[in-house]
Order: sequence, then structure tokens, then C-alpha cells
Amino acid sequence: MNVKILMIGDVVRSPGVGYLAKGGRLRETVKKTGARLTVVNGENAADGNGITPDAADALFFAGADVVTGGNHTLLRAEIFGALDDDRRLLRPANLPGDTPGMGYGIFDAGGVFVLVANLLGQIFMDPVNSPFDTLSRILERERGNFDIAVVDFHAEATSEKGAFARYFDGKVSVVAGTHTHVATADCAVLPGGTGFITDLGMTGSRAGILGVRTDCVIKKLVNRLPSRFEGAVGNEAASGALFEIDPASGRCVSAQSIIF
Repeated sequence: MNVKILMIGDVVRSPGVGYLAKGGRLRETVKKTGARLTVVNGENAADGNGITPDAADALFFAGADVVTGGNHTLLRAEIFGALDDDRRLLRPANLPGDTPGMGYGIFDAGGVFVLVANLLGQIFMDPVNSPFDTLSRILERERGNFDIAVVDFHAEATSEKGAFARYFDGKVSVVAGTHTHVATADCAVLPGGTGFITDLGMTGSRAGILGVRTDCVIKKLVNRLPSRFEGAVGNEAASGALFEIDPASGRCVSAQSIIF
């Protein structure tokens, strides 16, 4: 039987977290789609930047099975202990040095073992180790321990995301891009059987700019003055993608964008 994996784009602050939780919205979406594993990017789930233990717990309560990170994951020191203690909470695997937590995990999705890896891009981002080399080492290290491999590739450049997905086409089941907060219209299955989307998009308020109040962003861009970014409120929505995978071959058989 094929396995469906639901992946949700960057959750922005309490409006995004609350939107997933309110009325069991995420759990209802999981039920409707038949997803057996739900992966949510939570690197901006805390008010301000980054993620806190409370924000991570709220995402798990809302229905996330795995919470992935990005370039803001380590901005809040209070998350360090949770990264070490909770294997469902991931940070990018290619961060340099002795970083708290794990960059990947293997999760039981009803008897199918799914490797979920989180990687950062290098273009227009702070220096990190090669995502290509890092993921290659993870796949080799865990060979035989998983049926399906899905990747949250948190990167700025669309070209890097496309190159990364095609480099691993046929080697992993899914590469889903995150970070830019704008859902792309290219969700598809690549020739080698890897499901791919350049960016899953954002979960949060559409009343502002990328989940931030419009006046805060305009003040910084127009007047070039320091501006404390505050979360926008209203017109919330969630975006992501649903991937259907054959666990016997590891090939993705369908990929579709989803907004709810």
C-alpha cells in the first residue's frame, strides 16, 4: 500500500501555530488526505524569530509528527535542550560544529520507516557544510534502516533547490523546499521518481508581508531604519504539499500542492 506524506510550509508565529490548531484544522486535513506522516517546518513558530519549546509543543499538539527547522532554529537558546531531548524536533543536519540536536530521524509511519532529513542551502545563506555531501553521508550511514526518505531543504535560491532535488532524484522519495514563504507552482514527480516542490510556502497571516506586519516591512525598506518585525494577524492559511510514495520502491507516484 502506498504511503502519503503531508509537508507543511514555514509556520509563522502564533497566528500560524494557532491556525493549525484551531478546531483541529491540521488533524482534520491529515484525516482527509490520508497522510500517515506529517512534517511541519517550525523554524519561525515562536513570536519574534526562531522556535521555543512551547511553540514546538503547540505544533505537536496541533498534529505535526515531525517539526523541521532552518536558519533561525538556533536563535533562541531555550530550544537547545528540546533539540537534544525530542527526536521529533529537527535542526538542519549540515550546521557546523557541535550543534545541539539531530538533523534527521527515522520515524515509523504505520510499519513503513521514513527517514526525514533537514538541510540548509548555501547560496545567500550563512556558511554551512555542503548539503549535498551531508545528505549523501546520511543516506549511506542509514542504508537498510528506512523505506522512504524525505527532505526539507531550507534554502533561498530556487536554482540551488532545483539542483539539489535533481542531484538526489531517484535516491530520495521527496525533496520539499522551504524558507521563502511563497508557495511555488512546480509540484511534480521528477524523472527518477523523486517528488519535488521548490517551496512549500507559508502557514500564517496573508494580511501582511510573509507573515509580518506590512508597516514594519515598509518602514525598513523605504526609510532604511531599524524596524522590529511584528507578526501580522488575519486572513490566515496554510500551504504545503502531499506526496504519495510506493514504499517498496521508494518512488513518489504523485505530488500535489495543498492549501487549507
